[in-house]
Amino acid sequence: MKFSAIRYLPAAAAFLVLAGCVANPPKEEAKPVQEAPVAEKKEAGKKTAAPAPAPAAATAKKAPAPVAAADKGGYNLSKNKPVTDSTKVESGQGTMVKGINDWEGEVTGVPGPKSRFTRLRIGMSQQQVVDLAGQPTDQGAYVTGKAFIPFYFGSDRSRWEMVYKGQGRLIFSNQSGFGSGYYLTWIIHNANEGGYR
Repeated sequence: MKFSAIRYLPAAAAFLVLAGCVANPPKEEAKPVQEAPVAEKKEAGKKTAAPAPAPAAATAKKAPAPVAAADKGGYNLSKNKPVTDSTKVESGQGTMVKGINDWEGEVTGVPGPKSRFTRLRIGMSQQQVVDLAGQPTDQGAYVTGKAFIPFYFGSDRSRWEMVYKGQGRLIFSNQSGFGSGYYLTWIIHNANEGGYR
């Protein structure tokens, strides 16, 4: 049987096209920048050109989703609603916060009066959390949909979940690249937590 390069040509072309789509996402078109209008002002009989203030719409940047800052050592959770069933909580129901080492995460629910989770910060490692909150009642890992994206080496490909009876749940995401560390990205306060996944 002879080797025929023509037989493998369609497969190779398809691979190159798909690899190019992933490696080179489409770029947004650059919008032309409008120059600020020049207003004339008089200074002691002289006319000088000074830039006029730019319109508010031109200078306003689109801000990403609001991220709550730490409020006196903790997070501002005044808009959170109590959680009754941790398994039914969805992303986006809580307060988006920025934690240590530029990790962004979410805090859902309202902490109980003796909650051990109030000392925790988004971005803490698993060991830091265990040192502060103690050993969990139950724990386990699962993969996310990002694990199946070809050539994706970012964070959150897998998660580690720790459950604390009467406290709630803590969700950790893996770090980007080929690291094996997990960092806290979601705190779910639930005083009715049963303790098992």
